[in-house]
Amino acid sequence: MRKLIAVCAIPLFLISCLAVRQTKSDGWISLFDGKTLNGWKKNQNPETFSVENGAIKVAGPISHLFYDGPVSNHEFKNFEFKAQVMTKPKANSGIFIHTAFQQEGFPNKGYEVQVNNSQSDWRRTGSLYGVQDVKETYVKDNEWYEEYIKVQGKTVTIKINGKTVVEYTEPEEVGKQNAGGKAFSSGTFALQGHDPGSVVFYKDIMVRPLPN
Repeated sequence: MRKLIAVCAIPLFLISCLAVRQTKSDGWISLFDGKTLNGWKKNQNPETFSVENGAIKVAGPISHLFYDGPVSNHEFKNFEFKAQVMTKPKANSGIFIHTAFQQEGFPNKGYEVQVNNSQSDWRRTGSLYGVQDVKETYVKDNEWYEEYIKVQGKTVTIKINGKTVVEYTEPEEVGKQNAGGKAFSSGTFALQGHDPGSVVFYKDIMVRPLPN
């Protein structure tokens, strides 16, 4: 009997430790374990994504890495999202929200939040790409910064290192016209590999689901 109790206690302890590691007391949940791409799904050119020194490295041809893990069954509507990001010079990337896996090309569903501090595209980090764009450069290449995104209903708030750079509420007609596409609905997250000249790192990728 003593042996049986000891064997059973080990899995329970491991499960408890995993829960502590994955979910903080304030409700933030980790989407990236810092070691593997478990819970994430690559599309075309999968070699673009790898793990290096505890971060997701994005370097290579166009590709997208979709969160496909167990948190909220990778389906988010209202949420807070944050990640530590570092761009290398002339890098271009993005964080897609309310999107869905597709085998190739730029995601057709959801919105892109820009990651770009020095590449030729004038839309800078924090832009809600092509909707409400940011011209100012708030952070530098080769430095870690926090990119924060909050979606509540039809409103998105984007912050860079705590500074609000975008506050956008989607008009009712946009949602109706773009139903199933570039409109707020629900979906997962995706990280963008833009081109072979872009090198970007992501770590401490966290989500805090909010009531729908």
